[in-house]
Amino acid sequence: MNTSPYITGLHLPRSCRKARSSQEVLADKLEQLKLKSFSQLGDCFGSFIPDQFLRPARSGPMSRQRLFSKKNTFWAFFSQVLDSDGGCKEAVRKLQASVAMKLKSVPSSSTASYCKARKKLELPMLESIYQHLSNHLKTGASTDYLNGRRIIVVDGTGVSMPDTEENQKKWPQLKSQKPGCGFPQAFICACFNLNNGALLSHEMGDKKSHELPMLREQWSTFKEGDIFLGDKGFCSYFDQSNLKDRGVDSIITLARRTPVSEAEAVKVLGQNDLLIHWIKPKRNKRSSYSQEGWEALPETLPLRQIKVIVRQPGFRTKSFYIITTLLDAKAYPASELEEVYFQRWDVELFFRDIKTTMDMDVLRCKTPDMVRKEIRMHLIVYKCIRALIAEAVKSTATKTRRISFKGSIQALRKWEPYLNQTKISRQEQNRLILLLYTSIAGNIVVERPGRSEPRAVKRRPKNHQLLNKPRHEMNPIPHRSKYQAENP
Repeated sequence: MNTSPYITGLHLPRSCRKARSSQEVLADKLEQLKLKSFSQLGDCFGSFIPDQFLRPARSGPMSRQRLFSKKNTFWAFFSQVLDSDGGCKEAVRKLQASVAMKLKSVPSSSTASYCKARKKLELPMLESIYQHLSNHLKTGASTDYLNGRRIIVVDGTGVSMPDTEENQKKWPQLKSQKPGCGFPQAFICACFNLNNGALLSHEMGDKKSHELPMLREQWSTFKEGDIFLGDKGFCSYFDQSNLKDRGVDSIITLARRTPVSEAEAVKVLGQNDLLIHWIKPKRNKRSSYSQEGWEALPETLPLRQIKVIVRQPGFRTKSFYIITTLLDAKAYPASELEEVYFQRWDVELFFRDIKTTMDMDVLRCKTPDMVRKEIRMHLIVYKCIRALIAEAVKSTATKTRRISFKGSIQALRKWEPYLNQTKISRQEQNRLILLLYTSIAGNIVVERPGRSEPRAVKRRPKNHQLLNKPRHEMNPIPHRSKYQAENP
């Protein structure tokens, strides 16, 4: 008996869709890939950088879902900064490897599309992510000294970039260098949390920019109860008085003023510890503040002057003076203030992490707009690494500052290919991230107080001639191809 619902001999047309070809299936997979980030770095840093910042724009650039979407391009740029190579070709190769794990065909090896996508990343978007990370890292006062108050250490550094006409106009090279023989120089003044190394804010200028005006642009970083720590370049009556009005105390090196003797002091608080009064300085044309700002200053400023005796061998300086607005000698003993000032050297290590470990010392981009984006991306990655370190040591008794920054980057570089696998489950991925935290927390830098390492270079540099005039003048003979040499 025929149990089929269809009449024998008749064939009704099928109502389902026609089977798709392999090319259509591949196209759909590509479309799905475009909606995802090729790097799983977002799984490690998603709690620090919310996905709302990387959503496609409603219109204009970065509004369409392409292979180099806003999210993909951001994480590719992020990965490029994190990589030891740091080149655009490296980021494209990583994209090819990621696509090869999901599809049969891979994108082109050309970096043109990626470079165009990087240019479309808007600087305000990067600024929003930068500020979000700053707010995330503003906590973290140390309970080890100075009554648990947050200490913000400030210093400046310089970076160079490719010698292009646009970069030279924005950040000109030194006058002592001949045209075509130097590089554009930019100057950065930054504020760090001394306790955990977190970057709180920064300002960028050229070779003529001074640290003090750049610091004033970052006064909003300081909150009531903070302590400002700086070297002699920040010794200023104007700045210390204004910071004190904001509820911020200062610890800096004495400069441009003669130390006060015990006979001239208001009160002797202890050995080499004096309570003094600074008299309001006169303003001249070279002053970096306005007439109104000078008139608002008090006539005198009460300070403490502490003479620091350097007893550790290996230091060139045997003694120096520090000035502070922390007037209570019982709550803030001179020995503790001396110890805090010696910690100021850590800001040089923070800059070393950014410039040397992350290769920001010599930038790669050839236009001012891309240079700003490159610097901003380096600082975003630095903040994310610091936040990752803080998360890794949260459940341990290890101090954040004792975790190796370079070791953390090395661990992240090695973990990334395994996190980027497509066939692992979310549970397995979370397990790998927890193991990554364990690896980061295990990279502890041992404290070696009093260690002395002379600044001497053992390995000799290559004996190349110096470029002391433009290259086209140094090598006037035009380049000839192999064909031209064989057929003159």
